[in-house]
Amino acid sequence: MATSDPTASPTTFDLERRVDTAESTLHTTRHAVVALGSNLGNRLETLQGAVDALADTPGVRVTAVSAVYETEAVGGPADQPSYFNAVAVLRTALPPVDLLERANAVEDAFGRVREVRWGPRTLDVDILDYEGVLSDDPHLLLPHPRAHERAFVLAPWLDADPAAEVPGHGPVAELLKGLGGADGQGVRLRADLQLRLPE
Repeated sequence: MATSDPTASPTTFDLERRVDTAESTLHTTRHAVVALGSNLGNRLETLQGAVDALADTPGVRVTAVSAVYETEAVGGPADQPSYFNAVAVLRTALPPVDLLERANAVEDAFGRVREVRWGPRTLDVDILDYEGVLSDDPHLLLPHPRAHERAFVLAPWLDADPAAEVPGHGPVAELLKGLGGADGQGVRLRADLQLRLPE
């Protein structure tokens, strides 16, 4: 419809361009899964902060978060505090390397220090899967090389995405069952705790 308003056409054009850009971005997003872990400080607050930081990342949308699970530390120094573990499912326009860079930046923002292998940490953010991509790049192995044998990864992953599969290894549900379920490795659901899905 014709109008004498001189701002109407540019505004309408700009809005259409922005909508087209948003739709284009949505069509090119990829499915990714990240594991979150913390055993220092306020563990629940840290995990929630990590979920929120990922959601605040341009090109990343958090579509699901798991329940919180508590696990005794595996490997590393003795007498570590137990971990809170969770999994977040994402849609992202970032390529794998950029998502890894963002994951590392989120860890750093929460004071992650890498001094002792498998030592205690304020926050761990690991990419478990990126759209089924297989990568043997030592900087970013995909899928995560030990995800299929860790109940503290599989239990929250199954919770966040019941149909999930670990590329090259099979359905998460079957892998977890093969480990004796969450209980088989001392992974305990913390039904009293909950992470919020960012709006």
